Amino acid sequence: MPRPALPIDAVLPQLLTALRDRPRALLVAPPGAGKTTRVAPALLDEPWCDGQVLLLVPRRLAARSAAEFMAKERGEEAGATVGYATRLDSKVGKATRVIAMTHGVYLSRLQEDPELNRVSAVLFDEVHERSLDSDLALALTLDAAEGLRPDLRILPMSATLDSDRFARLLGNPPKIESEGKSYPLTLIHEGRDPVQRIEPQMASAIRDALHEHDGSLLAFLPGVAEIERTAEALGKLPQNIVLHRLHGAIDPAQQRAALAPPKSGTRKLVLASAIAETSLTLDDVRIVVDSGLARRPRYDRGAGLTRLVTERASRAAVTQRAGRAARQAPGIAIRLWEEAANASLLAHDPPEILEADLSSLLLTCLLWGEGHPERLPFLDPPPAPALAEARDRLARLGAIDDDGHVTPHGRAIAAIPLEPRLAHMLIEAGAQGFAKAAADVAVLLTERGLGGNDADLEIRYRRWLGDRNPRAQAARRMAENMARRVKSEGPVHGHDLARAIALAFPDRLSRRRDASGEQWQSVGGRGFRLDPTSPLARSEWLAIAEVAGAASGARILSAAAIELSDVESLFADRIETYADVRFDPSTAAISATKGRKLGAIRLSSAPDPRPDQAAIEAGLVDAVRRHGLAILPWSESAIGLRQRAAFAAMHDEGISDLSDAALIARLDEWLAPLLRGKRRLDAIAPGALKSALDGLLGYEASRAIDKLAPPHFDSPAGSSHPIDYAAPGGPTVEVRAQALYGLKDHPMVANGRVPLTLAITSPAHRPIQTTKDLPAFWTGSWRDVAKEMRGRYPKHPWPDDPAAASPTLRTKRAAP
Repeated sequence: MPRPALPIDAVLPQLLTALRDRPRALLVAPPGAGKTTRVAPALLDEPWCDGQVLLLVPRRLAARSAAEFMAKERGEEAGATVGYATRLDSKVGKATRVIAMTHGVYLSRLQEDPELNRVSAVLFDEVHERSLDSDLALALTLDAAEGLRPDLRILPMSATLDSDRFARLLGNPPKIESEGKSYPLTLIHEGRDPVQRIEPQMASAIRDALHEHDGSLLAFLPGVAEIERTAEALGKLPQNIVLHRLHGAIDPAQQRAALAPPKSGTRKLVLASAIAETSLTLDDVRIVVDSGLARRPRYDRGAGLTRLVTERASRAAVTQRAGRAARQAPGIAIRLWEEAANASLLAHDPPEILEADLSSLLLTCLLWGEGHPERLPFLDPPPAPALAEARDRLARLGAIDDDGHVTPHGRAIAAIPLEPRLAHMLIEAGAQGFAKAAADVAVLLTERGLGGNDADLEIRYRRWLGDRNPRAQAARRMAENMARRVKSEGPVHGHDLARAIALAFPDRLSRRRDASGEQWQSVGGRGFRLDPTSPLARSEWLAIAEVAGAASGARILSAAAIELSDVESLFADRIETYADVRFDPSTAAISATKGRKLGAIRLSSAPDPRPDQAAIEAGLVDAVRRHGLAILPWSESAIGLRQRAAFAAMHDEGISDLSDAALIARLDEWLAPLLRGKRRLDAIAPGALKSALDGLLGYEASRAIDKLAPPHFDSPAGSSHPIDYAAPGGPTVEVRAQALYGLKDHPMVANGRVPLTLAITSPAHRPIQTTKDLPAFWTGSWRDVAKEMRGRYPKHPWPDDPAAASPTLRTKRAAP
């Protein structure tokens, strides 16, 4: 067909010259310039290009669409000179020289052939998107070119390239820029209510835009669920409006229809995910309505889970989206946010390598021969914590040994085009005779939308088996090919799907925690949530494949019911027997149980008739450590000693106190010996705690405490009274007035530095006076006190000069 002129045509001579002189270049061209479909074919006649040109694109739809467009411009079918290769579909012949492929397919080819024999150039389209596979593919290609293929042409291409950083990474090659088409684009910021759901607001903006403007309309939404809800909110559309959905989960025929020009007399309305941002041209689109939202994967390192989060799109993304309206004619872009919010948008989408699970990346690098991926030419090196976690995960899968070298099992995992956990599942299931179920699970989990979105994977599986559309059929063929790779093609039986999921995600095996089936406890220790109306909620055990949300209560997205017998059979080597002791604070006693557990889940439990005494004693010590010293049966004398030691320590730095912190730090030293042969804290003998404290202090420290903080005050009358060192007013003693007669000086503690607080009482032990200056009391208010007391207690002496009187504890008549 005649080739329409495209802006990229003007700079192709400059690009070809640059690649003749040097093996690397950078190409910056705006949306619609034609870089995806014009550059690769233009290289085929260059003298250095005697092999294939690989065009790497971020999505399967883009690979197929670009290949079909390039082939059509040459008057050929895809699979002749130009072909494509994706996970589900490929059209490549012996004479094919340009192959549009996804990064995952390219990485597999690169591992099999590091020298890239028969390849002359590798083009990285939309390299700014910074997916994990894209960054890895570029790093390994640069490494291969450095050591094996210095002649290999490498060309990163993008509309919004961070060109300075890419230039430094590639050794400052020539940069070629295309201006693109200059169709006018009008931007309208309408804003929206952030409290309300996005779908009805999008539907309203779409209806208004279709009424007010001409041409087809492309609407950007974050994901499939929002696309479907917006379609529902739109209601009945005018007869000339044809609604299309465009996302990765629909079949190729529907995708082609969304891209094709509308039939005469009709207009297209395309509800799309981010798949429509780059590498595609949607014919006749003059209007874009942008929600301003994007769905991105975020790896929760604490939970070991990757979850999809809905966030504001970056400035680069919304610029790409708006440009879709002005590719073929003047256009209008309606944005559902205020114009002032543009300044707060991220400049670019964050690189996935900084937030992703790096298990696949690490395994690929190890097989490449690089045990330290951070040394490879990445634009952003992989973070060390993420690499450490990836090493641990690969070790648990048996993919690497203790020295970090790839095992035969790891090589088998890497040979399967799945992420390591799913590849491990397929291999293990093959060894046990149910690889077909594992292959089906792998396809269901990696190909979004097959069989619907029900949380019950068994339901989705049955729907998928009955689905006759081309995408579903291609997915079934892919699953069959996977099963054949591990030489197992038997039928799917019973709970095989659940067993396969369990092999891939053993840490997500979960048991129901409540009657409603909403709360689930996982083997890995995490808590998950399930819609209690789901049929899965009636199950006792679930093999869980996907979750989303916070780590502490992530929502189950896909799972299958599994029997306990299958759990025990699959993980017999991981089930542990345990003997457990638990402390009950209400009884101050230990209960001992024994049973079996798988990770954080107890499979069985029963009282232990012969528990380990050492474990019981350690449990009692730990109970005191956790609950505090107050749960011990302290005697009054022991409490008093601790109070006196605390007082003494304030007045002599050489004395160790008996505070909670000090005693808890030395529990094994003083408490553990008291618990020999015991199962209860209240079984400690009376006085044993006081003796233990005495032993902890030692003889010299005990004498020093007695001197600084004597336990009793001996009155002139010969009576002994305990001193309260914890009283609010300082060391306090309660004593009858008559016992103090004849005492001219105030009693002191702490070697005469601290006055005792005297709580002086009547013969009936009722308060009379509290003083820290007894002589002042005798010469002061005593006269009035004595006068009142003579009337109340006439049988007791109340002298006018108590300092000169004889102390007594008797009445007048009883006195000698």
